[in-house]
Amino acid sequence: MTEEISRRRTFAIISHPDAGKTTLTEKLLLFGGQIQVAGAVKSNKIKKTATSDWMEIEKQRGISVTTSVMEFDYEGYKVNILDTPGHQDFAEDTFRTLTAVDSAIIVVDSAKGVEAQTRKLMNVCRMRKTPVIIFVNKMDREGRDPFDLLDELEEELQIHVRPLSWPINQGQRFKGVYNIYEQNLNLFQSDKQKVTEKVRVDISSSELDEAVGEQDAAKLREDLEMIEGVYPTVEEVVGGGGLYLSGDTAPVFFGSALNNFGVQELLDCFVKIAPYPRPVMAEEREVKPEESKFTGFVFKITANIDPNHRSCIAFCKVCSGKFVRNAPYLHVRNGKTLRFSSPTQFMAQRKETIDEAWPGDIVGLPDNGVFKIGDTLTEGECLHFRGLPSFSPEMFKYIENADPMKTKQLEKGISQLMDEGVAQLFVNQFNGRKIIGTVGQLQFEVIQYRLENEYNAKCRWEPVSLHKACWVSCEPGYETELENFKKRKYQYMAKDREGRDVFLADSGYVLSMAQQDFEHLRFHFTSEF
Repeated sequence: MTEEISRRRTFAIISHPDAGKTTLTEKLLLFGGQIQVAGAVKSNKIKKTATSDWMEIEKQRGISVTTSVMEFDYEGYKVNILDTPGHQDFAEDTFRTLTAVDSAIIVVDSAKGVEAQTRKLMNVCRMRKTPVIIFVNKMDREGRDPFDLLDELEEELQIHVRPLSWPINQGQRFKGVYNIYEQNLNLFQSDKQKVTEKVRVDISSSELDEAVGEQDAAKLREDLEMIEGVYPTVEEVVGGGGLYLSGDTAPVFFGSALNNFGVQELLDCFVKIAPYPRPVMAEEREVKPEESKFTGFVFKITANIDPNHRSCIAFCKVCSGKFVRNAPYLHVRNGKTLRFSSPTQFMAQRKETIDEAWPGDIVGLPDNGVFKIGDTLTEGECLHFRGLPSFSPEMFKYIENADPMKTKQLEKGISQLMDEGVAQLFVNQFNGRKIIGTVGQLQFEVIQYRLENEYNAKCRWEPVSLHKACWVSCEPGYETELENFKKRKYQYMAKDREGRDVFLADSGYVLSMAQQDFEHLRFHFTSEF
């Protein structure tokens, strides 16, 4: 068991849109031997799209809309990658994914540096003390000075950094990277399908001058000397010092994912230094991976992975023990015992049935409506894993049926998409109309597109002007105050899918007045309370 746990690496790739997450994922799969030819996110020349962008809408837009899960074996390690959407309209999906991983790789564009979305995601990592590695991408384009970038990373992400590889020039003059971790030189060739050659070079010898030219060699020696002087040593960060594992310092790599450059160095170092599955805090106690009994939680639900079957899949992260096919497990929320005859593991959309899974693995369980995000499975113990909130939405529209003949399809479609956590559904208690709340504008387009293409149902949106939705509860003994509040605000009261009370405030002023007038009520902005 200990052996299986120690060879697992489960991580998420996160960044601002367009920094190159999906391209990096593609190249990691290439090295893992899972795909033969890397596809492209925007495929105009190659007729093959990126493996992890499998939804029709993702192929058309060239962006990731949902997190995809992929696993492969590499040099004796079992690697689970979660490629997340960078676009802020789908940030909730990414936040949830971060609860299921042991470490993260942040991709930064060498020309743009740290962007807004990267900062937000880093905050989530810092809250959970998740170790991060930073990959500075697109070195084959003109960008910023590497030292300036390192300063910006430290300042903006509030984390110490330590380069483990160093670029020799950039843009047109980019010659390659010196790998500090392995102490060898990687020379750059601009080829999307080939892998670069490694040269072992003694820094002080003349071989370096021959390989990269005298001028660049002199600059490289000078830079390396400065790095050794300014930053903590490699041993302190990834060796016995453990600064990386405690989440205090982020190792930095440079490369170009599109040209396959610097990716293998990242992967080689990553599998050696990244953490294997760690203990997880449940409400009741700490759960250690090496315990003999199985526990796990559902962090994501996806409808229609296979358009021919219209099936839902719940993604379950194994926290402890061994998951076995057909064994009886307790579904803690509704107290039922379930057996799974066809649990699967993923390669984006392709999946294969498995007989067992270990801590750190992500298992796909067929779901016919029994699961919600955050559900716990155990061998009989009552445990609750927390930290999978829904946030209070900021954009709202009424959803109306545009084709009365397809009412059933629309109901089913809305229900499954809401289970996925794409958006939230509120039913207005005053007029009974359905309101969809989202974090970003793009989600409305995705919902409409998927209802039409996956469920054959048409919807139309109607405007509703609201400021924010928040869940309302009261302190014990003040139930009459809650009733009074609901009577006074009956036009703005709604119920969510769990039947909880939601207050739809039409302006910030109205909300703050309500908080003042009803001091024994609690207004919650995430669904966990």
